[in-house]
Amino acid sequence: MDKSVVEVDTKIAASPKKVWAALTQKKNVRILLDGERRRGLGDTRTYKRVPGGLLVQDPDSEIEERDGWELVAGEADERQWGDLVFAMRVCKHVSSNAIVLVKDLATIGIGAGQMSRVDSVRIAVEKAREFGHDLQGAVLASDAFFPFADGPQLALEAGIAAIAQPGGSRRDDEVVEAVASAGAAMVFTGRRHFRH
Repeated sequence: MDKSVVEVDTKIAASPKKVWAALTQKKNVRILLDGERRRGLGDTRTYKRVPGGLLVQDPDSEIEERDGWELVAGEADERQWGDLVFAMRVCKHVSSNAIVLVKDLATIGIGAGQMSRVDSVRIAVEKAREFGHDLQGAVLASDAFFPFADGPQLALEAGIAAIAQPGGSRRDDEVVEAVASAGAAMVFTGRRHFRH
């Protein structure tokens, strides 16, 4: 039997408390709780078959707002703040490893679905240039943290002036330092977006 499958005695299956007790006694068991129903959104999940299982994803229904975001490097003017919020609102709708470039409330480049976040940055920058967009002063939003400084450095070299990302990497200090050294701004949103 697959070690990730937990057998539950059918006699206790009728009692959620007994099922919970049985599951929490097992070693190396990960239990995912359904928080979406508590918010009253009903069953609006998406389901995708993956080898050996099923991916169940709740909708990302939160609306991105600037409140609670933390400026961790540089300074951002009001235009950049507006672009960062807009970029994050777009970013949450893009497939994972999403990078969205925005300037003057217009999406000018998107990179997504890559195995590497730096590859997504590269694609977003190339797409923006391919369509003749000026990247000087543009902003970047990332659906998840940057594990290394290479992605932000590539964006900064292209002219990006401000970056929004959730933060939470073991190397956050290195990433923030790279952005600060370039004279750009970085914001930690504290919230990841993953769309598969």
